[in-house]
Order: sequence, then structure tokens, then C-alpha cells
Amino acid sequence: MLNSYGLTKMEAGSSGCGANLPIHAEEKKLFMIGKIAKVTGSLILGGFVFITYEVLSLNKLLQIDTQALHQEKLKSYVYVRTASLRPSEYQGITYKARKEIHKAVRKILETEAKIFRRPFNEQFSTFDGEDHECALWLLLKRSQSEDKAVRLQAVQDLASNSHWHDYQYGTVAQTCDQRTAIGLARSKDVDLRFFLPPPPLPKIKTDYPIEDELRLLLVSLPQTGLDPCVQYFTSLALRESSQTLAAQRGGLWCFGGNGLPYCETLSKIPSETVELFCLQALVQHSKMSSHCDKIEAKGGLQLLQRIYQLRKDSAKIQRNIIRIIGNMALDERLHSSIVRAGWVSILAEVMKSPHVIQSSHASRALANLDRDTVKEKYPDGVYVLHPQYRSSQPIRADILFIHGLLGAAFKTWRQQDIDRHLDKKASEKEEDYIQCWPKTWLASDCPSLRIISVEYDTHLSDWKAKCPVEAHRKSIAFRSSELLDKLKAAGIGDRPLVWVSHSMGGLLVKKMLVDASKNPEMDKIVNNTRGIVFYSVPHHGSQLAEYSINARYLLFPSVEVKELSKDSPALKELNDDFLSFAKDKKFSVLSFAETLPTHIGSMIKLHVVPVESADLGIGDLIPVDVNHLNICKPKKKDAFLYQRTLKFIQDVLAQEL
Repeated sequence: MLNSYGLTKMEAGSSGCGANLPIHAEEKKLFMIGKIAKVTGSLILGGFVFITYEVLSLNKLLQIDTQALHQEKLKSYVYVRTASLRPSEYQGITYKARKEIHKAVRKILETEAKIFRRPFNEQFSTFDGEDHECALWLLLKRSQSEDKAVRLQAVQDLASNSHWHDYQYGTVAQTCDQRTAIGLARSKDVDLRFFLPPPPLPKIKTDYPIEDELRLLLVSLPQTGLDPCVQYFTSLALRESSQTLAAQRGGLWCFGGNGLPYCETLSKIPSETVELFCLQALVQHSKMSSHCDKIEAKGGLQLLQRIYQLRKDSAKIQRNIIRIIGNMALDERLHSSIVRAGWVSILAEVMKSPHVIQSSHASRALANLDRDTVKEKYPDGVYVLHPQYRSSQPIRADILFIHGLLGAAFKTWRQQDIDRHLDKKASEKEEDYIQCWPKTWLASDCPSLRIISVEYDTHLSDWKAKCPVEAHRKSIAFRSSELLDKLKAAGIGDRPLVWVSHSMGGLLVKKMLVDASKNPEMDKIVNNTRGIVFYSVPHHGSQLAEYSINARYLLFPSVEVKELSKDSPALKELNDDFLSFAKDKKFSVLSFAETLPTHIGSMIKLHVVPVESADLGIGDLIPVDVNHLNICKPKKKDAFLYQRTLKFIQDVLAQEL
């Protein structure tokens, strides 16, 4: 018989077994969670380490090694326009966090551009360096942008930096492209450390004269079918080269020529003078594009470089060399060769010269090289006086200066010379003496004008003729045709225009306008002419011509002078032709007339252009108490001559200025 007590034990045992089951299940559950945690933790930790490694590797690949820069242990700063100059903003966690966010954003944008094959905005493309180093490379990258506005601004920003260290300027010099180097050279007040020095030239034997190299270069150039002037200069240079041996033997040595020979002693180095003859011949050759190719192919750029360095004491030799470079720069195919030969750094240095003639020759050469901002080309004899540098100032109008007999593009328009005998304070005034008032005074008063001065050879006597070829080449008609072609290439006629002329230059202006009015391709030169200034222009002839003809056995008057004869039929025809259409065009005209005689030498005193001859018949005529040479040379900026000329220019160009 089963009793309840035994049953109770069984139940008790049963109830004990039921109590142990939950304890074992909990332990098993915890054990499983622990195993899962170990595996998951390993995976997470491994994944984190892997991702960190990949991020660091990718970050390293996307960075440019800046070790070379940091080794300098120098701090330099490029102040980008959007950057603050407050030091507090370059410190603390906020700045560092913002910098890291900028890096991340750049990478996201770059990745997005690659995935969706979109162009990546280059302003975000930079390396992870210090801000001042980053800006340098950013500007360099922008200077090579396809967007013209971006690269021009980048060049301007580069040129405006004057607080960099040497290695930074060197970095730009070594990495910038040809276009950027030329742009920097044409930037005002640019630091010359932006430019690499000319490449070293191969050594030559000390006893091997430079003029022999020049002679060989001249001989290698084409000698057939040449312009008569080129033939003349080449033969003259070669003849003088062959005479150097005689000069080296001692005694006297002489130059040949088309007039009387003259002699000099050996106190002046013959080789330097012979080099000048050869360079003048090369100037003529450089006016012909096909000859420029030959000069470059025969190593002429390097030879000219050597002579330039050897003759630093001769401004005339250096000026002729830069003139040749300026002519060669008219051919865009030669630009790379000119830059590689190291001429950009030299031209940039000469641009800083205090001498107007030197700096203007360099300015012309660089303008012909700069195809990014200059659409015009400036042929031989056409010089820009303002602006000579790149400028954001838009050009509203052109002023064109044409000199007269025995004049020049620069010296004709200088300030009136100081008379030391009359002026006790002459030495003080010399410090403020102006070499070319259009470049200094007029450019300051009218900065939106492009001021151009033209140069051409003229002579009183055939004894002094530089190129004794057929007479028609010296005539006003020939010079008019020649200059019109040059002025068209320089963009004359594209803007409103004012002519300023002295003496025979005024006759040339009238002839050019008459010829342009008959040529449909030159119409815009006439249509855009707003006014003309005549300084003692012999509209009805000059007494100088009469004097020269009467003394023909002494002076042998040149073609230019003969054309100035009083009551000359050619002058009368020119004046009638000009007046017939000038009145229709309603040109504004201002004429100045001299009232004092001019000293020619120590014996002759002559009233070159009488008041009645300076009277064109239209416009205002103002007599001034000066002689023929000083009629276009104001004594100072507030002198009547300059102020009246300035007012005339401002009045006729009132709409543009």
C-alpha cells in the first residue's frame, strides 16, 4: 500500500529536480553570449583596424609630400583674399576641427566627381599642407587654368606677393609655365626673384672675338632678294668687320660710308663699334619673318644673350639687341625659343630701368610676347608709352605721337632742357626732369588712354643718311604707306584717336589721313579720329628747306627737306586734299606756332616755321614764345603748352574719359 509520505518524497525529489533546471539554462545562455561576443568583438576590432589602415593609406596617397618645404623651417604667408589675418582664428580646437571638415568635404567632392564623371572644381583641389604653402600651389594651378579670367587673376595675385621667402619665389620660377612667366614680367613692381636667370652659355675661347661670331651669323642669313636697306646694312657691317684687323695693328682706323669717311683713335675699342654695325644689320634682318627663323636656327638668341651680358656698359648695344628680340617676338612661333633662351628675366629687369628708351624697348618686346592680354602687335618703331604693364584699367582711347625732322619717339617729347647759365637751381630741377612727358604727365592725368609714339629715320642732309637707297623711300608718301600698315597692326583705329605731331610729323599725319580716307581697309582710322594737335607744322613750307637748297654744296638737302620747300606744289596739294575732307569730318584741330628763331649750330639762327605757315586754316592757332625745337617741350607740368594740350585732349575725348 502506497502511502502519501512516500509520494511526498517523490514530489519533493521531483520539485528539487525542477529547481535545478533553470540554473543550468542560464549558465548555458551566458556561455553562448560570451562566445558570440568574442567572435563579434574580434570582427569589429579587426574591421576597425582594417578600415583605419585603409583610410590612412588612402590619406597618404592623396597627400603631396611636403617634407622638402618643411625642411626649410621657415614660416611664410600668402594672404588669400578670403583668409582672415587674426591669429586667434588659427588656434584652438574649432579651427582644427574646421580644417579637418574641409579636408573631408574636398575628398567627398572629389570622389563624387569621379563616380558621376563630373568635372571637379579645381578651387577645391589642393594638397594637405600649411595654408601659406597651399595658397602658393593653388595660385600656380590657377595660373594654368583654361579659364582666362581665372589665370589672369592668379598671375595678378602671384605678382602682388612681396613677402615670400627666396625658396617660394624659386618654386614659382621653376614650376610656372611660359604664359605665366610673361604675365609676371608685365606686372608692375614684380619681384625679379620670380624669374630664373638665363641658362649658362657654353664657354668660348678668350681669343675668339664676338664680332666674328656676328659676322658668321650675318653671312649665314639669306643674301638674295633682300630689301635694299638690309643689303646696305649687311654689307656695311661685313666691311667694317673685315677692317677690324687693321685697327688692331695700331694707328688710326676709319669707317667707310656713303659720305665723308671719318677716323677715330684706338681710345675707343674698335670691336665694340663693329659689333654695333653688325647689330644694326641684324635689326634690319629681324624685320623680315623668314630671316628671324634663320637667326633662331643659327643660335642667334644665345649669341645676342652673350653680347648683352658682355656689353652691360653700352646702352646703345643693349638697346639694339632688345629691339631685335622685339622684332622676333612678332612671330608667335619663336616665343618658346625666346623664353627658353632666358630673355623674359632680362626684359623684366630692363622694364624697371629709369631710362625711358630702355624700358620702352623692353615693354614693346614683352607686349609682343604677351598673347594673353594683348591682341595688338607692335612692329619696329612703334612704342607703347602707356600702359607698359598689365592693367585692369580699360583703354578708352588712343593718343598717337608723331615726331618731325631729326626727331625720335622719346627725345622729341621730353621736358624742355634746363639752361644752366640762366637757372641757378638747375641741379635741383634735374632730379625732377621728365624724359618723356606723354609717358609721365599725360599718363598720370589720363590713365585710361593708350599712348603710342612712332619713330622713323629722317635727315637734314644726305651726308647723314643711314640707308642711301632710292629717294622715294624717304618721301612723305612712302612713309605714310609704311606707317599706316604698322599702325593698323598696332590696333590704331579700333578706338577713338587723337594725333599729336611736331614739324614734318604733322605733314605725315595729314598724308596718312588722306591715304586712309581712300582705302576702305583703313576707313576706321579716319572715322575714329577725334582731333589733331599740330606743333609748328609747316603746312605751307619751311625756311629750313630754302636755306638747305641755297647751301646745297654744304648740306646736300635730303628728300624730306626738299619736300618742305615754301609754296611747294606737293604741299599745296596735300593741304587742299586734307582740308576738303577734314571739314566734312569736323575734326577738332589745335595748332601751336613758334615766334622765336632756332639756333642751328653756332653760326645760324633761323625761324624754321613762320606763324603764317603754321596756320592750317581750320581750328585754333596759338602763337607761343618758344623756338622750333621747344614748341613741343613744356618747361613744366603746369606750363601753358602742356595744360592747353591736355585740355584739348580731354575736351575732344570727353565722352570716352
